Amino acid sequence: MSETPETPKATAKADAKADAKAEAKPAAKPAPKPKLEDKPFQAFIKDDLIPSLSQALSSKHQITASIDLIEGDRPVVGGQCWMVTGALPGDRRFWVCFESDSITSGKTIALAESGTEPSLLESFLIDEKRINLPLLQSRLLQRLNGQKWLGGN
Repeated sequence: MSETPETPKATAKADAKADAKAEAKPAAKPAPKPKLEDKPFQAFIKDDLIPSLSQALSSKHQITASIDLIEGDRPVVGGQCWMVTGALPGDRRFWVCFESDSITSGKTIALAESGTEPSLLESFLIDEKRINLPLLQSRLLQRLNGQKWLGGN
């Protein structure tokens, strides 16, 4: 049995092929930045939604609102849920209720004028496939504007 020893040229060619294969592989892509909506529910609401809503109300509508996240009894029908509650000038109040601690869970909204308690619970964002910060903010502002709470229409 005869074995042929490797020549320096053969070794250099093999090394060049290995280097070319290593260079051909794309560099690992950095992990995509997580979406705001993928944050834990309470962090998303407290750190992103509430400040965004407050800023939009004050800058676009010159309204100072008190907005909080609470867990308690759902208005009108009862039952425990997470709620984004808001108080606007004129003692107007709103509640956006989440069935669970997820922004994709079922949502309802209740509204109350000055001196009254909410008497109607309406579905909120029921047809939306993808829930995100701009959608939540714009639809809530749209609903409040529909009540003529954000200025004259």
